[in-house]
Amino acid sequence: MDIAGKIKELAESHLKDAAHFIVDVVISKHKPHKVSVFVDGDNGITIDHCSDLSRALSEDLDKLDLVKENYLLEVGTPGLDQPLKLKRQYVKNVGRGLKVVGKDKSIRQGKLIAANETLVNLEIETVIKGKKTELNVVEIPYSEIEKAIVMVSFK
Repeated sequence: MDIAGKIKELAESHLKDAAHFIVDVVISKHKPHKVSVFVDGDNGITIDHCSDLSRALSEDLDKLDLVKENYLLEVGTPGLDQPLKLKRQYVKNVGRGLKVVGKDKSIRQGKLIAANETLVNLEIETVIKGKKTELNVVEIPYSEIEKAIVMVSFK
């Protein structure tokens, strides 16, 4: 297992709430290394949760000496511009707008209305003959998704 995988395991061991989960661990190649741990929750996550995890993880990293050189530890949530990585994130975002780029480079945008273990259902609004719109539900298997980003709505 690589260092990022070990850090992810350590971080997961410190999560006190089963609704919280680690999305990703990224270690920069530049020195000093930046160790970014992205955490989220089914019902969101607070800054207090992030700071508690940061303190606990920092102690572990210092004790175990996993990162051999100087490093900066950053614990936070993935930004809105970050693609969804886990099926759990799709479930959390049901009801929100989603832009899906397929592995075939197709782009679909609509409202995420369902997500399960194998696929997502996207409700896409299509304009027909000028002003009339039609809603279609498209099933997209995870295996066909290259990238999916939650669309921010300011309505």
